[in-house]
Amino acid sequence: MTRFPEELGTAVDEWVAERHQQLVAVRRHLHAHPELAFAEFETTSFLEQRLRADGLDPKRLPTGTGLLVEVGSGEPVVVLRADIDALPLPDLKDVPYASTREGLCHACGHDVHTAVVLGAALALATLDGLPGTARCVFQPAEETVPGGATEVVAAGGLAGASRAFALHCDPSIPAGTVGLRTGAITAACDRMDVTLTGPGGHTARPQLTVDLVDALGRLITDLPSLLSRQVDPRAGMSLVWGAVNAGVAANAIPQRGSLRGTVRVLDRDMWQEAEAVLRSLVERVAATTGAGVQVDYVRGVPPVVNDPRAVALLRSATLETVGSDGLRLSPQSMGGEDFGWFADVLPIALARLGTHGGGAPLDLHRGTFDVDERAIGVGVRLLARAALHSLSADAGGAPPGPPPHPGRSGPGGRR
Repeated sequence: MTRFPEELGTAVDEWVAERHQQLVAVRRHLHAHPELAFAEFETTSFLEQRLRADGLDPKRLPTGTGLLVEVGSGEPVVVLRADIDALPLPDLKDVPYASTREGLCHACGHDVHTAVVLGAALALATLDGLPGTARCVFQPAEETVPGGATEVVAAGGLAGASRAFALHCDPSIPAGTVGLRTGAITAACDRMDVTLTGPGGHTARPQLTVDLVDALGRLITDLPSLLSRQVDPRAGMSLVWGAVNAGVAANAIPQRGSLRGTVRVLDRDMWQEAEAVLRSLVERVAATTGAGVQVDYVRGVPPVVNDPRAVALLRSATLETVGSDGLRLSPQSMGGEDFGWFADVLPIALARLGTHGGGAPLDLHRGTFDVDERAIGVGVRLLARAALHSLSADAGGAPPGPPPHPGRSGPGGRR
């Protein structure tokens, strides 16, 4: 007999309540043993052992790190995704579970994401009457470009699934809250390197050469301004320079100079055009200076664009997990997240998991980052319920309600 998602969700709640300390211990183990992209061998082995101990049969990705494991059987299929890699940053916290690897740290919450999806897999595996298959993906190398998500797609990790869910720690909102948003929630992130060349010369006679420092300055200031007039502002495209280099002597005009920066875009269609637009603008500005120009453009990750129906399913799961008081409208982020590659195959939705436990927020990508570990259980309950609602809807159960009216309490609110 088919059981409703609410009934199965209550069983997940009970499972999480009984195993909170075990979930915390998993997260702390992962935090103490961080590994970089495509080198997550110990992390993968640890997860394999935990999953096999509960009777599941995980499969490694062809890359050698990362796992796929299926809970339940048959169709429909829903995907729950976690990222397992850490960052090349020193852990600056004085805690018992601080990183044991010098210069490496889980400073972006991937240890939490992994513990959550592991918990969701183990919790769902205890349920009778699961109406389909929850495929849990433990993905390597989120912190690289183009990201380990492309390896999951290439390996067929999304084949046959109807949609995919993920979450990301958000230290700006309290533990016990969840942020949702329909549409773009993160931005595409590309890198652009520009190299200018000229004959060089004396600063006393700039009219006899190409003043590369002046040319670099024009690119630095003119390009972002021109971009704002060439691209629809609703696309959310921005160019920000992060590095500039030219010359060594105060009285010598250099022969070579370079700029490095990132291009971020919220609109996926505009992202496809970004490289051509930027190359054209660079060449136009450089032509007015006489400098030779070379542009190296590296496409990074696409924006994460949350599907409305997937967000509606997540919203139902959120309301059952944290109630209406715990539901927040998540602002758009200009940060990158390779989960966006999954949208090439199926609808996706990314939620923000509140992790702030009081005091000053501990921002992501810093060695001081930590979380209120009560958020782990919230995440397990949220993703397990999202899977249950998705499977029930696709198996012919009652569909979720429509996305909420724009406002502060729903994913389609004020911009």
